Amino acid sequence: MNTQSVHLHGKGAKDRRVRFGAKTARAMSRYMRARAKKRYADEIPQLWMAERGKVALTPNGIKLMLKRRGHRAGVGHVHAHRWRHNFAHEWHKAGGNTGDLMLLLGWSSDEMPRHYGASAAAERAQELQTQLGIGENV
Repeated sequence: MNTQSVHLHGKGAKDRRVRFGAKTARAMSRYMRARAKKRYADEIPQLWMAERGKVALTPNGIKLMLKRRGHRAGVGHVHAHRWRHNFAHEWHKAGGNTGDLMLLLGWSSDEMPRHYGASAAAERAQELQTQLGIGENV
């Protein structure tokens, strides 16, 4: 798989490298070309710019933007970690390796994969129970 990565300075002042695939790379490339055309792009080092003015988009601004876009798309409960949670959940459901998941999502502790893995394990158990017809008339 052809992957690229980006260096992030994030929550808890932690630096991490996060990998992504070709589709995300194309979307980021389109965004960077559009961003370069904005009036103050050369003066704002942060990746995300506010739509108006000479400022970076704040974490709260990102939260509000995602919420608005989710609402317009008819998708509820949109927040930044929704995709990370869903990705980790689906990774575990498919039998993915926890170490690889930690590398992909930039986690240094196994606390988060354990948290997401528990929900996937419960779902796998429910699916197996249904397939085997166990507990149906309980």
